[in-house]
Amino acid sequence: MNLQENTAHELQRTMKARHLFMISLGGVIGSGLFLGSGYTISQAGPTGAILSYLVGGMIMFLTMLCLGELSVAMPVSGSFQTYTTKFIGPGTGFALGWLYWLGWSVTVALELLSAGQLMQRWFPDSPVWIWCAIFAIVLFSLNALSAKAFGETEFWFSSIKIFAILAFIVLGGAAMFGIIPMKGGQAAPFLSNFTAHGLLPNGFTALIITMIAVNFSFQGTELIGIAAGESEEPEKTIPKSIKQTVWRTLVFFVLAIFVLSSLIPMDKAGVVESPFVVVFDSIGIPYAADIMNFVILTALLSVANSGLYAATRMLYAMSKEKMTSPKLTKVNKQGVPINALVLTMGIALLSLLSGFFAEKTVFVWLLSVAGLGAQVGWISISASQIAFRRRFIREGGKVEDLKFRTPLYPILPLIALTLNCIVLVSLAFDSEQRLALYLGVPFVIACYVIYHLKIKKNREQDGTEEQALQLKDNKQMRI
Repeated sequence: MNLQENTAHELQRTMKARHLFMISLGGVIGSGLFLGSGYTISQAGPTGAILSYLVGGMIMFLTMLCLGELSVAMPVSGSFQTYTTKFIGPGTGFALGWLYWLGWSVTVALELLSAGQLMQRWFPDSPVWIWCAIFAIVLFSLNALSAKAFGETEFWFSSIKIFAILAFIVLGGAAMFGIIPMKGGQAAPFLSNFTAHGLLPNGFTALIITMIAVNFSFQGTELIGIAAGESEEPEKTIPKSIKQTVWRTLVFFVLAIFVLSSLIPMDKAGVVESPFVVVFDSIGIPYAADIMNFVILTALLSVANSGLYAATRMLYAMSKEKMTSPKLTKVNKQGVPINALVLTMGIALLSLLSGFFAEKTVFVWLLSVAGLGAQVGWISISASQIAFRRRFIREGGKVEDLKFRTPLYPILPLIALTLNCIVLVSLAFDSEQRLALYLGVPFVIACYVIYHLKIKKNREQDGTEEQALQLKDNKQMRI
């Protein structure tokens, strides 16, 4: 294969550290915080909600440490799917890749549908599908333009969300302690909501159930690993992005929940559409509902933008691994895997149609599987890091040569793996999430069957099966 042919199948390293940081935040800060935080407070109570976010943040932190070591050593676009294929098994990598790809494709559909519904606040007579189509065309165009264009868009999308959260924390905190007067002459609540109902008003079970939802709200940080294949100087940008993402995400979430819990009683938190709107309105911010509608709209489009990018790169990586059609490795002049992007958007739009015509059946099933993909991805990250380090040492590598190392190996990776597995198993105890296991398990089994009946044979014929179990090339190892 000559250089020109090879370039036609390779991504370009055009994204900077700030892009990586904002991409990961773009996948995390969405409707789960802006809309779902009220439910967490109403179920677990003010103190319980903060505990839930702290535990979820710890799981995120440990998982991202594992991802950091892997993605600095091997900065490839397939990220944890590629690592799973190499260090755990190609069948597992195949199942994980399709589950994660489907999950983000369906998530794109959900975010587009939600964004279209939000637009009806300002244009009540307009049909939702028109806004879905407009947003889909815009996001597709941004992703098709270049990885840098996508990263730049995500940078500004995420900046709006972060500014809104910071403004909320500052203004809400000032109202909480009486620095800013409450609307209607209400007295400043200080910490009264934290003492009114006790530590865990609905018991430990309610805390566990909310922890499941909170853990899912942190998912999206793993996009750093997927974007690693297109980042400049990954050995420098990835560790920096991971550290910034983890602590800033945790601070934003925990402080926002602290202010929300202080200003909204738990018996009212779960019945409002957006607790952020309630707080802004209570301190007299004009057009509070419209401002938050815009911020939430931005958040939804940001997650859809990140999801479209993640799913496209996952499909591209699987094609490079000979796990799907080789046509999906084709990139355009800007280095974007265009065929993978078209297929991903096509599946997202089909999922979106089910949101209009089979909302209570097919769409619910798809959403359930979507939530499972990221959690299985986190499990694979921690498991792959353990397996990678073992093989690295066994083949004569020195730990000191790794440019990014997960500390306290193997204790912290094992804790990450255990906690992520507990979250997955806990889905069985949540009636709303149980469907994910009922549908996800057969889906994964079907992927294993397809791999061993068809894909494995094709890879062996191409002479790639042995290669898939080993490191591709020492040049890919940035150690």
